[in-house]
Amino acid sequence: MCQLLGMNSHLPASLTLSFSGFSQRGGSTDHHADGWGIAFFESEGSVPGKAARHFVDKESAATSPIAKMLRSYPIKSHNVVAHVRKATIGEVRLENCHPFVRELWGRYWFFAHNGDLKDFTPHLHGAFKPVGDTDSELAFCWLLQELNKSHAGVPSVQELTHTLRELVPRIAKHGTFNFLMSNGQALWAHASTKLCYVLRQHPFTQVQLKDEDLRVDLAEFNGPDDRLAIVVTEPLTTNENWVVMAPGEMKVFKDGCPLL
Repeated sequence: MCQLLGMNSHLPASLTLSFSGFSQRGGSTDHHADGWGIAFFESEGSVPGKAARHFVDKESAATSPIAKMLRSYPIKSHNVVAHVRKATIGEVRLENCHPFVRELWGRYWFFAHNGDLKDFTPHLHGAFKPVGDTDSELAFCWLLQELNKSHAGVPSVQELTHTLRELVPRIAKHGTFNFLMSNGQALWAHASTKLCYVLRQHPFTQVQLKDEDLRVDLAEFNGPDDRLAIVVTEPLTTNENWVVMAPGEMKVFKDGCPLL
């Protein structure tokens, strides 16, 4: 199975620390060595950015030169989605690496999935078609197609969340459907089997990474106005209060905290 990592932040924040530990699961501390990827909306101001950067590689994240560069690259973003892959459906090819990226309503959308879907063969009749041969990209295309059919114009985050809560169970009944999705305005997370999150805000403390022998004082990198949520398959640290999501639960994160 694959592993997911997402971030939603009130102010532009760096994912360097979390990605550093997470990428080690792509072939070093874990066996997810069949490709990896990261996508983020880069921003220099307080307003979430629309410009997207997207990196994927079929090499393992633990050894990829691109991943090595990103472990030190100061990503500044409100929303990030990352993935390390253990191939089950779809060959180990670049086009099958998550996150997948599409445009809808003049915004980029990112999607990454952990799990397998059985007998999921939806009819795609619009502009959203898979490039690779994974069940994950197929599910993403169908979700965007149905979102586009459900709303005449650009909906609010609350309206999108309501529609997704109607659509997602129609996919989840086919198997394991843990996923992260973002359009730069918010981060949506759905748990079928395994997903958890932690909220970080002032006063910041020291954290101990689980996948590296590294302890970091978050107060050195964050100010009193910073607030962010980290969503991941398995906890990244050993000394934080990670909240485990229930099977079938979907949460939306905006401005660094979960919305009701």
